[in-house]
Amino acid sequence: MNTQAALKTRILSLDGRGYPAYRDLKGKWDFGDYVLSIDHVQSDPFASPSDLTVEIAKPGFPAHLYENWYENRACRVALQDALLRLFGKKLRSAEVKKSGSGKSGAITCAATAQEVLERSSCTIDPATGALKLRLNAGFPAKGRSILARKLVELLFNTLPPLIRSTLIYANLTNKEKDDLQKVYELTVDQEEIRRQLEERHLVAFVANGSILPRESGASNLPMKGAVPFVSAPEEEIELDLPYAGKVSGMGIGEGVTLIVGGGYHGKSTLLNALERGVYNHIGGDGREFVITRDDAMKVRAEDGRCVHHENISAFIQNLPGGKSTENFVSEDASGSTSQAANVIEAMEAGSRALLIDEDTSATNFMIRDELMNEVVSASEEPIIPYIARIRELADQGISTILVAGSSGLFFDKADRVIQMKEYKPYEITALAKEKAKAFPPAASAKEPMKKVPPRLVLSNPKLLQDKVKVKTSALDALLIARESIDLHALEQLVDSQQSAAIGKMIVYAQRNLVDGKKNAEQIADELEELADKNGLSFFGKGYLSRPRRYELLGVINRQRSQQFALPEQTKKN
Repeated sequence: MNTQAALKTRILSLDGRGYPAYRDLKGKWDFGDYVLSIDHVQSDPFASPSDLTVEIAKPGFPAHLYENWYENRACRVALQDALLRLFGKKLRSAEVKKSGSGKSGAITCAATAQEVLERSSCTIDPATGALKLRLNAGFPAKGRSILARKLVELLFNTLPPLIRSTLIYANLTNKEKDDLQKVYELTVDQEEIRRQLEERHLVAFVANGSILPRESGASNLPMKGAVPFVSAPEEEIELDLPYAGKVSGMGIGEGVTLIVGGGYHGKSTLLNALERGVYNHIGGDGREFVITRDDAMKVRAEDGRCVHHENISAFIQNLPGGKSTENFVSEDASGSTSQAANVIEAMEAGSRALLIDEDTSATNFMIRDELMNEVVSASEEPIIPYIARIRELADQGISTILVAGSSGLFFDKADRVIQMKEYKPYEITALAKEKAKAFPPAASAKEPMKKVPPRLVLSNPKLLQDKVKVKTSALDALLIARESIDLHALEQLVDSQQSAAIGKMIVYAQRNLVDGKKNAEQIADELEELADKNGLSFFGKGYLSRPRRYELLGVINRQRSQQFALPEQTKKN
């Protein structure tokens, strides 16, 4: 392997030459306690920065911080996340200055938010403890002429102390070591709560003292001066955790849970915390112990989305013109048909907990009262509202947490009713059910839901071309092979790096897994196994974060160019 001295000599030999000469630096360079790999060199100083990888064979982190990979990857992921955050903090403090044209001198690492995610940008081998950190660096130039001494300063003076003070355990301060231990302990406690959710038949847990409101619509930081969450006494439970000890809070049981209350009293704030509770959060976020079962999925109406060969007959039947709802296809679904498709797709993906906000739902999909039945005959209405299926779903093991502010029709169907008043929850189940007796109950569906065979994923020629570009636009859109996919309804995506990973995983699946015989869930299973075994970088370059299978499948379902088939269709062909 080439030495760092050889790298310095080679860099200096390029001084003043044209920018493409920087490509001679690609390769691995030994810096003693770490190896610097120059993986890709930007084409000019105004292009995307060059790709670097720092590899440390023996960073020395205590094995207990990551050793439980084979049982649960959470602690390893938390350590990687903490180190990336620490490096980013030190990098920002170093105030690396621009040193030339374009992106010259810029050093960046992957951005992080409040959620703890598995990322390709910092990885630890669970078997050996070896560490990799991926960075971007703008190689300096004046115009398009190489500034060799500026690059030497960057790679030999700026980066080494950042790397050695962050990624080698022996060089950490005592406080930094203590902080990593706290990250480990918090993760163990969070995972213990997840285990107990299953054991106690709970959908979610919200610890007393949690801070649920966020700073603003543009900031996911905790709101200063917010009212701490305190459980209603009737719903309060106590968990015994390995490090935090006894923690009390609200346990939300399986079945049907209504969250009601006046506007601006915290209903949607609680639901938003629950939808993010499928991820672990960093210490100080305020939602560290807001934990929701991993398979919970937020469902909403989504006017205009495409729907591919989906059986939505459980909720929509007898459409005018005889259009099939057992093999429903639409390029521009309505609010009700889109929400029906979203519910069915969530069930297909394996979700056993649906999170729904009345504000983002189609009213005619959710409810239908007796007065409307008197005016418009039920025989003339193709929609079987969600309220008619909600108990049936619960009996099948699919729970619902529903924010409802304008209709009390769900009271009769609910297992529990929580009223939010000034961000504090009150248990009002008995009162709600007593009041509901004075009103006609909402009817249940006459016929049970049919078991629907999963759809098969067909080949997508657009993704089999030689070069397929994947681009993200914040959390709103994903571009794959120039096709824009609207992501706004996948509200549990929390990082654009997840979107990027989904795009690359879909391209990989089309080229290697799709054979016309597998359904989307089987393909998602295989992609998750590959990610577990090989890491996210297996699917492509760039900063990638691990998505949940539910959002992965959600994107596949929203690709207008993607085609599906029902099993009987393939048999006929």
